[in-house]
Amino acid sequence: PGFEVVVRVPPSDLSDNLRRLLQEKQGADVTFKVRDEVFPAHKIILAMRSPVFSAEFFGPVAVAAESTSQCVTIEDMNPDVFGALLHFVYTDTMPAIMDELDVGERKEMVRHLLVAADRYAMERLKLLCEASLCESIGVEDVADMAALADRHHCEALGHACAEFIASSNENEIGDVVASQGYVHLKKTCPAVLVDMFEKVTLWFCA
Repeated sequence: PGFEVVVRVPPSDLSDNLRRLLQEKQGADVTFKVRDEVFPAHKIILAMRSPVFSAEFFGPVAVAAESTSQCVTIEDMNPDVFGALLHFVYTDTMPAIMDELDVGERKEMVRHLLVAADRYAMERLKLLCEASLCESIGVEDVADMAALADRHHCEALGHACAEFIASSNENEIGDVVASQGYVHLKKTCPAVLVDMFEKVTLWFCA
């Protein structure tokens, strides 16, 4: 009695430890080849974070095939995007390199990262990317964003695109219709346009 003992507990360093594990590659048991770059990683951590990786490395098909492959080739993905995906797998954070990109480069990276997150069923990363894109929609890419939202089942992004159209003035609408993204969307996904403009119409009539 008469004095107080204060125990100062430092913040968790788990993510720092996992980041170091990824960087130093100690104990890595699988290597991913993405174009000309290779990424050593740890199957158990990947499986813990992604049901797709879990099925690939430890699911019935993998067990039945007695898969012993230590090298996995990733098709249709940029190495920078896969590196960012791995960083998130290990640390649950976006890589610092994202802050070094300009606005356009960052938006493009986030778009590709959303696709990767959907591919590997990493819902939190997908939602983080979706939230970021909802805040950066522009006249030149709203049609592309609407198509992206439709392909990867991003309801919030689809609504954000419709809201953007609804709040646009006549000149902006003209620029949207004149954009290459709109022309492509009209040819390949006309149903997306119909759905978007139906939402806009409902809001105006409400």
